[in-house]
Amino acid sequence: TITQSHEVLSAAVKNVARVVEEGYEGAEILGIHFEGPYLDQKYKGAQPEQFCVKPDVEEFKQYQEDAKGLIKVITMACEHDEDFALTEYCASHGVLVSQGHSGATYQQAVMAVAHGAMSMTHVFNGMSPFHHRDPGLVGAAFRLRDVYGEVICDGNHSNINSLNNYFMSKGRDYAIMISDSLMAKGCPVGSKFLFGGNEIEVYPDGSAHLTSTKGLAGSTLRINRGLEILVEKAGVPFDYAINSCTLNPARALGVDDRKGKICTGYDADIVVLNNDYDVVQTYARGVACK
Repeated sequence: TITQSHEVLSAAVKNVARVVEEGYEGAEILGIHFEGPYLDQKYKGAQPEQFCVKPDVEEFKQYQEDAKGLIKVITMACEHDEDFALTEYCASHGVLVSQGHSGATYQQAVMAVAHGAMSMTHVFNGMSPFHHRDPGLVGAAFRLRDVYGEVICDGNHSNINSLNNYFMSKGRDYAIMISDSLMAKGCPVGSKFLFGGNEIEVYPDGSAHLTSTKGLAGSTLRINRGLEILVEKAGVPFDYAINSCTLNPARALGVDDRKGKICTGYDADIVVLNNDYDVVQTYARGVACK
């Protein structure tokens, strides 16, 4: 999701629940990543500021009821969560809490982890930066090796050398590559569309920007290209890179008993690539996708 009014977010999660109930083809919907509305206004990124609010347990319960339990990940600025009430509630009810769009200090980030926040959303972007006298949320992402950390691997959101530093520091098991892609993925250069009420334009390098501020607003990255960037440009070991888009996210979501690797008894979710990282064929639970 993107930060919007309560009514819009409620309708959005109801739509996902309806699709899951009615049935669909293709990749399995494992759940909803609820990104917002509990975000820091300074680090909101492209999220609409007017809808950023403080964490509220009772409000979240209503969202989860509307979603019929499908909210599996929530991105929030835990420093605004009074007594870490929502952080603890989500962590104890099977929802992965991910710190993001947050201005948390290093100490606040560590406290949030102690209360159950076991992931971080698009590390480097939308969070308090690293400084040698004030490590911020980025510093916590590097230091806390057993906390998952997503990172956008398009080469635009983070320099390839920063990607290398992060993966080599984080290790093979807790870095998660994400695309952060929007509806513009696959659209031609110059395409414009609305994102949370803001106009976005696709640039020649494939990045997506707010037309008002020129700031980055999501991406158009494909995961196979993210893998190529990590291995061929950032110099990340292949096993680190492949784990980051397969087994690690499966483990973070608690579905690594059936997804994330090619193994007897696991779902046959397989993407076949050639030597140029082009997609040759995709299988979703053993069924070839057209």
